[in-house]
Amino acid sequence: MKHGKKYREVLKKVDAEKAYELKDACALLKELKVAKFDETVEAHIRLNLKKSQSVRDTVVLPHQFRGEKKVLVFCKPDKEKEAEAAGAAYVGSDALIEKIKGGWLDFDIAVATPDMMKDVGKLGMVLGRKGLMPNPKTGTVTFDIAAAIAELKKGRTEFRSDKSNIIHLAVGKLSMGADQLTANMETLMGEVVRKRPSDVKGEFVESVYLAGTMTPSVRVAIAKAER
Repeated sequence: MKHGKKYREVLKKVDAEKAYELKDACALLKELKVAKFDETVEAHIRLNLKKSQSVRDTVVLPHQFRGEKKVLVFCKPDKEKEAEAAGAAYVGSDALIEKIKGGWLDFDIAVATPDMMKDVGKLGMVLGRKGLMPNPKTGTVTFDIAAAIAELKKGRTEFRSDKSNIIHLAVGKLSMGADQLTANMETLMGEVVRKRPSDVKGEFVESVYLAGTMTPSVRVAIAKAER
């Protein structure tokens, strides 16, 4: 791939052989901005996992950078007022399910009460492909609708390892301060390490990289506690 002149210039600032301390990596990344828009900062974390293993959970980053998300709630009529009062954008049961079957997906997160999952499960092919299927592991299948929506509005987001054992997650914007990016990464890394499978041998976190939408990537040194 051929890169533009600006990219080649900022690339000179990155030592490809070096793993930077997290705070230094975040500060350096801000110097690598090449796009005119506010680039998203993504973390790419490679884990030591067996083929049968995966890591999946949610995290609330201390410094938010996204707009408020539209939350859809699948629930019975007795829970509708609670969901609406908590700030859900859409609330319902059978009518919503039929609407989604028809191709409507104008929401960012779906939450469901456990008694709705039998019916919501019929949307597996639609919601699963979009990463929108409610899941108990991520706190989106619960009778405590108000608490779930409150957490989601604080910015709770899901992270999961892919087939290559890598977690890809947006952790900020280049317009944010280096200290804010550092705090978000520390929070994410803490949650990832907390999910380490008990039978993993050796280092759990194999590599960590940070990159803006259009920037070169920066390798981050892995702290002993994260290994």
